[in-house]
Amino acid sequence: MELKTMKTRTGKSSSTPLHGLKMAALAIGGSLVLAGCAGNPPTEQFAVTESAVNSAVSAGGTEFAAVEMKAAQDKLKQAEIAMHDKKYDQARTLAEQAEWDARVAERKAQAMKAKQTVKDSRQGVQELRQESQRTVQ
Repeated sequence: MELKTMKTRTGKSSSTPLHGLKMAALAIGGSLVLAGCAGNPPTEQFAVTESAVNSAVSAGGTEFAAVEMKAAQDKLKQAEIAMHDKKYDQARTLAEQAEWDARVAERKAQAMKAKQTVKDSRQGVQELRQESQRTVQ
């Protein structure tokens, strides 16, 4: 088995004009790749948004958080129009906003339902107390 030694430079690396050109080409190529990603339809975001809107409706968002639900549904419709017009960045932004509006509506509806449940429970306890007082007398 033969050992080979590698020659390494310990001094300053020489920068050639060709090296600078390579770096510029790499930067341009990277920005083109990123720009290409921006041109893709936001289908995954649409699926997430539609799921969030459906969850909010199921949670009672239309009843307990009507303003937020309307905002979510309106933004989703605007996003669909932007998607149809191939304005993908705008469609993605609107879909994200619609998702968050739907999530707010869902949480608000859940909170309102919980509040109603607590109110009903307190009323039930009060009725039981009154009933127990009647039977004692």
